[in-house]
Amino acid sequence: MTQIISILNHKGGVGKTTSAINIGAGLNILGKRVLLIDLDPQANLSLHLKFESDGTTIYGALRGEYGLPVQHVVSGLDIVPSTLDLSAAEIELQSEPGREYLLRELIEPFIRDYDYIIVDCPPSLGLLTLNALSTSTYIIITVECSAFSLMGMSKLFEIIDKVKYRLNKKLKDHKVLITKFDTRKTIQKDISESIRNQLKSKVFKTAIRTNVALEEASFQQCSIYEHDKKSSGAADYMNVCNEIISSV
Repeated sequence: MTQIISILNHKGGVGKTTSAINIGAGLNILGKRVLLIDLDPQANLSLHLKFESDGTTIYGALRGEYGLPVQHVVSGLDIVPSTLDLSAAEIELQSEPGREYLLRELIEPFIRDYDYIIVDCPPSLGLLTLNALSTSTYIIITVECSAFSLMGMSKLFEIIDKVKYRLNKKLKDHKVLITKFDTRKTIQKDISESIRNQLKSKVFKTAIRTNVALEEASFQQCSIYEHDKKSSGAADYMNVCNEIISSV
């Protein structure tokens, strides 16, 4: 069965897009067929993969101008690109009938073509994120080990639970992925322990350690495996991929 995984947090700068790219690429390396959907108007996922759209993007598809514009990246890994124009979708689609299910309808014809569909959500809890939640089978929430990391998390969990109850019975679970974890800082270790004590099994066993190779891969617009497959960043994301395969 195809697993649709949305990666989100209403707070920006927490490794959401980096995780979407490297989890998608890692699953592909492990032999899985993966589709990445860039649902963020900033289009960072599309830019990161140096993807040049032919003019068709998720924005036009959500507006009903054409079907899901799946574009090939490498063998077993495809992408649906985004554009800055997507920022207008929140307003333009508000009066659209069934607006919470637009993404689900677009994905449906492709559902059997992939093992995993990964959606990179915008840093907000608006209509685009609601569309992602309404079609997902699994949610990954990326968080940093900062003093404010858990602020607003209870509200996010509440929204996920409401979507599961009202809009998407296929949504099975959500899990927190700790990112940008600096093992040298005692405060980060304390916050990580606090997160794990509060959320227990809802947290990935693997934390993504701070690693300059991840920043370099982003700058060079490639996955961490292409840039430095022996780095701690590559090892961490591959461990997360194995956790996903074993539990999702």
